Amino acid sequence: QVQLVESGGGLVQAGGSLRLSCVASGRLFSTYGMSWFRQAPGKEREFVATIRSSGSITSYTDSVKGRFTISRDNAKNTVCLQMNSLKPEDTAIYYCAARRGLMATTSSLVDSWGQGTQVTVSS
Repeated sequence: QVQLVESGGGLVQAGGSLRLSCVASGRLFSTYGMSWFRQAPGKEREFVATIRSSGSITSYTDSVKGRFTISRDNAKNTVCLQMNSLKPEDTAIYYCAARRGLMATTSSLVDSWGQGTQVTVSS
């Protein structure tokens, strides 16, 4: 399995932007579908975005479409989440996730999780 470490979270005003990064250890990063999930206080962890192992296909939850962009660089074992036009309801801990071979849009399909990074959007 890959080990995942996220960075890039922080405090931002509504309408602002943040870029989250996730670096993976291991030689097989390019064979994993990568995803971002988030968990707000008192709520269940929810899917945000996913990208195919090759980077050719992406998918997003409806609430972030047009505002967030997921990307990956297999040469650098990195997946990123560019978040624009942030809203207070985007406040959550954001988790990087990996699934062998396929994309993951539900928590139960994830093979490896990062430790999470806090994103706080003030109104």
